[in-house]
Amino acid sequence: MHLKRLITGLVALPFLLLLIFKWGTGIFALTISIICLIALWEYFQIVLADKDYTVSHPIVLLSFVCGPAMIWAAAGSKPDVVFLILALNIIACGLISVLRFKNDPDLPRVIALQVLGMSYIPLFLAYLVLIRNTTEGVAWTFTVIAVIFMGDTGAYYAGRKYGKRKLCPSVSPGKTVEGALGGLAANVLAGIICKLGFALSLPWIGVVPFFMIIGAAGQLGDLFESIFKRSSNIKDSGNILPGHGGILDRIDALLFAMPVAYWLIH
Repeated sequence: MHLKRLITGLVALPFLLLLIFKWGTGIFALTISIICLIALWEYFQIVLADKDYTVSHPIVLLSFVCGPAMIWAAAGSKPDVVFLILALNIIACGLISVLRFKNDPDLPRVIALQVLGMSYIPLFLAYLVLIRNTTEGVAWTFTVIAVIFMGDTGAYYAGRKYGKRKLCPSVSPGKTVEGALGGLAANVLAGIICKLGFALSLPWIGVVPFFMIIGAAGQLGDLFESIFKRSSNIKDSGNILPGHGGILDRIDALLFAMPVAYWLIH
């Protein structure tokens, strides 16, 4: 597992660096759109596992249209359009529910899960694109991603070595208080390194609280996804990333961190 995790990370790292530092907004938005589609597919496989729904269901198909549209609206630096698309998605769900409710009485639950998924995945990913379009956007994009991924790694290894007290056993039995603290320490350390390396405009007095808040949001995102997986009795959201699980497993912390980072940066 450790070897697979390491190999996957080493293979993905050059692509990630090119994506952030070299390639333009179009390729960046296209890549995030693909990640969005895979994450949505994994999400629906989890939350609708007990129902006879497939990707051909109109409510699910709507997500695969509106999700990437939100990403591309963010690529155009139009956050108001991002929220407009989300609103139109809800209106379309309402129309579908009126037309299909008679033959699909469980539709309100499906719509609730769909709207949650749209708010959780494409909306939060849109903030990543919005961050990249800001002043110091490239540096901030790398910084936030590095801080979250290093925090995830720090929590994993600190938990394995020092973990004794369970953090939230009803949601994720493997996570410990010691692991969470190790993750926050790694968040701050990675943030300081990025602050020095990129000469970010963030004042030094705000460095520790900024990256601790980002890290805490990331840990909450990790636990939030664990709730879905635990309710469906599955370990990983997928197997597309050897040693890491699915795309949603890899970005769950990042999803919660991005909107928090965006508003703190602003």
